Amino acid sequence: MKLGAFSISLAVKDLNTSKEFYQKLGFTVFAGDLKMNYLIMKNGNALVGLFQGMFPKNILTFNPGWDENANTLKTFDDVRKIQTHLKSNNLKLEQEADEKSTGPASIMLSDPDGNQILIDQHV
Repeated sequence: MKLGAFSISLAVKDLNTSKEFYQKLGFTVFAGDLKMNYLIMKNGNALVGLFQGMFPKNILTFNPGWDENANTLKTFDDVRKIQTHLKSNNLKLEQEADEKSTGPASIMLSDPDGNQILIDQHV
């Protein structure tokens, strides 16, 4: 099963302060908008999403169909196929994709320690 590009989505208190911190670590702004309260920071293959006021906890994020540069992959495992696999392994999903749909969709689950995992397909 291929989950796609990986990033961590951080719930930050002050977007500008976090942006400056990650820039000092060598990250640059890759996507997002300060006015919309989020930025995606990139350093090589590493992606860190900074989100102010959007969700209460940090989230592990996977993007089926994308590489780490947000380029669409020719082949990938669709989020609905991943959902079917997870459910067949008795994993409880907190958010499910419509199995009859196509294109963008997302699912969410939590690991045994309560860390949220978002599988968010944009293509």
